[in-house]
Amino acid sequence: MLGNTAMYTLYIGVGGVLLPLQIEQIDRAHKVAMLGLVSGVSAVFATFFNPVAGALSDRSGRRNPWILGGGLAAVGAMALLGGVRTVLLVTIAWCLGQAVMNVFQAALTSVVPDRVPLSARGRASAAVGLGMPIGSTLGALLGAAFAGNIRTGYLVLGAFVAVSAVLFTSFAREKPLPGAARPAPVPLKKQFAAFLGALRHHDFRWAFIGRALLVLGYFCVFGYQLYILQDHISLPSGLEPEDAVAVLAPVNAVAMAASTVVGGVLSDRLDRRKPFIALSAVISAVALVVPALSPTWSAMLVFAALNGLGFGCFMAVDNALVSMILPSADDAARDLGVLNMAQAGPQILAPFAASVVVSLCGGSRGGGYTALFAVGAALSVLGALAVRPIRGVR
Repeated sequence: MLGNTAMYTLYIGVGGVLLPLQIEQIDRAHKVAMLGLVSGVSAVFATFFNPVAGALSDRSGRRNPWILGGGLAAVGAMALLGGVRTVLLVTIAWCLGQAVMNVFQAALTSVVPDRVPLSARGRASAAVGLGMPIGSTLGALLGAAFAGNIRTGYLVLGAFVAVSAVLFTSFAREKPLPGAARPAPVPLKKQFAAFLGALRHHDFRWAFIGRALLVLGYFCVFGYQLYILQDHISLPSGLEPEDAVAVLAPVNAVAMAASTVVGGVLSDRLDRRKPFIALSAVISAVALVVPALSPTWSAMLVFAALNGLGFGCFMAVDNALVSMILPSADDAARDLGVLNMAQAGPQILAPFAASVVVSLCGGSRGGGYTALFAVGAALSVLGALAVRPIRGVR
């Protein structure tokens, strides 16, 4: 939970506040397109490094060294990101940041299937899932607090990840697999073929599609939340957009934490996963419709609460579901790394897709953001439908 909290604190603090502010300072007139460009290019690094790092930790028989290495490297990446002043250099620096954070994330994600029995996966996933609402709140608060000093904000976020990595590897000790028990080294070409092979597994493929669609819908809106508050929502007098982000984050986090715990525990008790996932995706879709129909501050508060309920439950229960349908127990980290592409890729690609929707549908001050909410809702509904074909889990 601590590692996940630090990870999402950095992702939300950077992607939700500091990076949009930094790009706005560099090129205010083209901020929507430039944010989409930076985020879209960095998606390549996010999706590539996650399964590769997972496969490397599988072959090494260890998770902790990769968690520690990725966490410590985050400080350097954030220092570089805070020191650049052109869109090109911001893109390069954030690509590096995505690379090291996905090394950290790939190994951390493997801890639950490595160390938790099947009967407790829902509760364990719920506990780990609490890192998202807690991290989202901390990220938004830290981002708003350092809106006037972006470079220091980046360093604080990187340091938090590094500290969490040191604490995790110090207190969550692991027993390395003996040499004879480790999988034999596999040539890189065959590893890439295996990544694609995991998607040929029927249940795994549909879990991948469902998560990708819902995460894409969620982050299409989230990635542009600051710009939405600046250009689309009528805020109360005296409330700045950066401060509004910091208000919405706790509302979203409380709802997400509650649904994460309730969803994880109930799915264990009832031994059912798919109904919870479908319901949570529908709730997320409804949440996205609210500010599309009413571009007001009150509607954004309702959106934050409903979206937290839907997304929190989805991530907790979906993590448990996925741990039960992995194609290969011996390659858990690799396969989870492939699945994380459905989370990391859409999460970073979403601003690029959102910039296209906003630009094509009337611009930031026209109907662009209304269309963006509608697209996000449609993606969430499709994500709910994608879990129906899964056969190995009820």
